[in-house]
Amino acid sequence: MPRKKRDRRLLAPPSIKGLSVYGPKNRSEQIILYFEEYETIKLLDYENLTQEEAAVCMEVSRPTLTRIYESARNKVARSMVEGKDLIIRGGNFQFDDNWFYCKSCQAKFNLLPHNEKNCPVCNSTDIISLNEFYAED
Repeated sequence: MPRKKRDRRLLAPPSIKGLSVYGPKNRSEQIILYFEEYETIKLLDYENLTQEEAAVCMEVSRPTLTRIYESARNKVARSMVEGKDLIIRGGNFQFDDNWFYCKSCQAKFNLLPHNEKNCPVCNSTDIISLNEFYAED
């Protein structure tokens, strides 16, 4: 029996939930991009880190990071070529900090001073923990 996969460390939740195809779609299937795959693309292609640096950030080995990256690239390519929506959710991950989302002003933030329950941007009390929200996916 294989051992349980360790959670991959993510710095922050993604700013989007996925990408939708413009034009004719193949609605029969959506492609799921796991959070750790999103983070790998972000670290390697957006932040231009080396694979060694990205592996340290995510607390995985470099070969594991390479496997995650190959899977992510394949899913993004399939989504574009086959005209399928790309949805970001699930996987084995944990965020560095507890992140929150304000439903009123749509702000994302990771610090609530002195356990306050108000949004630091608009002072609304209508906030949710993204760590708990994403863990449910």
